[in-house]
Amino acid sequence: MPETLAYSVAGHRFVIAGDFPRLSNLEPFLSAEEAPLLFTLTVVERFQPVLGKPVFKTDDGPGFPEIAIEQIPEGWRFRMRPLPAQPVAAELRTSPDFKEARLQMFGVEESFALNNSLMLLFAFTSAGHGILEMHSSVVMNDGKGYLFLGKSGTGKSTHSKLWLKHIPGTELLNDDNPILRLMPDGSARVYGSPWSGKTPCYKAQDVPAGAVVRIRQAPFNKIERLGGLEAYASLMASASSFRPFKTLADGWHRTLEGLVGTLPCYVLDCLPDEAAARLCYKTVHG
Repeated sequence: MPETLAYSVAGHRFVIAGDFPRLSNLEPFLSAEEAPLLFTLTVVERFQPVLGKPVFKTDDGPGFPEIAIEQIPEGWRFRMRPLPAQPVAAELRTSPDFKEARLQMFGVEESFALNNSLMLLFAFTSAGHGILEMHSSVVMNDGKGYLFLGKSGTGKSTHSKLWLKHIPGTELLNDDNPILRLMPDGSARVYGSPWSGKTPCYKAQDVPAGAVVRIRQAPFNKIERLGGLEAYASLMASASSFRPFKTLADGWHRTLEGLVGTLPCYVLDCLPDEAAARLCYKTVHG
């Protein structure tokens, strides 16, 4: 049955309209607050055919989704596949500024289609608001959030689990796609989001960001703080962004520059053990 619902993430609002599946990961973020509106997504039955000009296609490997972007007369078109070899699950069409969007789903992988459309739209429309979607696992401890970055398979979630097991008072905030926000006063906060990878952790909570730690596998445990350029590169490598959109990239870069000036960034070469968690905690918490 068609309906219109509003959701709030990281202090900003988006609206979904039409006949769409009610996903459990979105429920904690249902909101009646009058927060700034980022975008409206309307689910439709069918699009009329339109010619597009190819702009960009993701190429993250055989185990990752594939998104093809085209420019069309009304703005942009995104075609999404759960995996490169699978059929297209959905087509998303947006206005040039991404604030008005329509989605046609093809009856398979509807959760994937809706969530990925929302993640894309949120990243694009929030680019000028000091907001970054991060590929990260985040824990909370003593009123602050600590973000663990790294390539897929390097141990971000494992390190969070080590904190949960060995560092008293630790709680998981998000395990894949938290929101990092540069606040108007120059401070940094980290927010839970409806998107948390394979771990169902969907918390509408936020805390001041205490530190960012890039995890690297090693046969020893060692942590060091990164300087400005290295910290910038580390954050940028884990921020969701699409370089073809220059105006959006400018917003992301301004946010990164602001965060580097206020948020301590580290690199942790480590084993997946208790000692690594304690070394990390002692360094960033102190």
